[in-house]
Amino acid sequence: MAGTRADGRIARGEQTRRLVLGRAMEIASVEGLDALSMGRLASELKLSKSGVFALFGSKEDLQLATIRAAVAVFTEHVVGPARELPAGIGRLRHLCDRWLAYSRERVFPGGCFFSSVSAEYDARAGKVHDALVTARSDWLSYLERTAREARQAGELTADADLPQLVFELAALLEMANAESVLHDDVTAYGKAARGILDRLLRVAVDPSQLSAP
Repeated sequence: MAGTRADGRIARGEQTRRLVLGRAMEIASVEGLDALSMGRLASELKLSKSGVFALFGSKEDLQLATIRAAVAVFTEHVVGPARELPAGIGRLRHLCDRWLAYSRERVFPGGCFFSSVSAEYDARAGKVHDALVTARSDWLSYLERTAREARQAGELTADADLPQLVFELAALLEMANAESVLHDDVTAYGKAARGILDRLLRVAVDPSQLSAP
C-alpha cells in the first residue's frame, strides 16, 4: 500500500510539473523568461504556490526547466520528423520545412520559442544564457551535420561551404518567424521557403531531387 501511495504521488507530481511547464513555455514565448514566476503560475493553474516551489525550487530552476521542455517540444516537431527520411538533401530541405511549419502553426504562441527568449538573454551572463546558447548551438550543429550527411550521400556538391549554407538557411528561417510574429503575416513563410529552395538548388548535385514540394 505504501508503494502504491508513493507511486501515486510521483505520478501526480509529474503531471503537475508537465502542466506548469506547458503554461511556462506559453508565457515565455510571448513575454519572455523573466515573466515567469511561481506565484503567477500557481494562480493561473489554480495550484498551491508551495507545491510549485517544491517542484522547481527557484525562478532560475523554473526558467532552466522551461528551456529543457521547449527543446523537447522543438525536437518533437522539427527534428524528429526529419529523422524519418534517409540522409540526403531531401532530409535537409524537410528539416527546414518542419521548422517553418513549427513557427507558422504557432506550436508556441509567440512563434519560435528560442527566437523569442534569446534576445532577452543574449547580452547577459549566467545559467539561463548558457542554456539558450547550448540549445541554439545544438540546433545549428544538427543542421550542419544533416548537410554534411547529404554531401556524404553524394547529393551536395563537394565544394559547398557548409557553415555558410547553414548560416543562410538559419537566417531565412529566423527572418520568416520574426516577420510573421511582428506583422501577423504568414506570407513570410512562403518567401523563406522559396529562398531555401533556391539556396539548396545551387549546391545540389541533382536538382531534380528538389523538384517536389
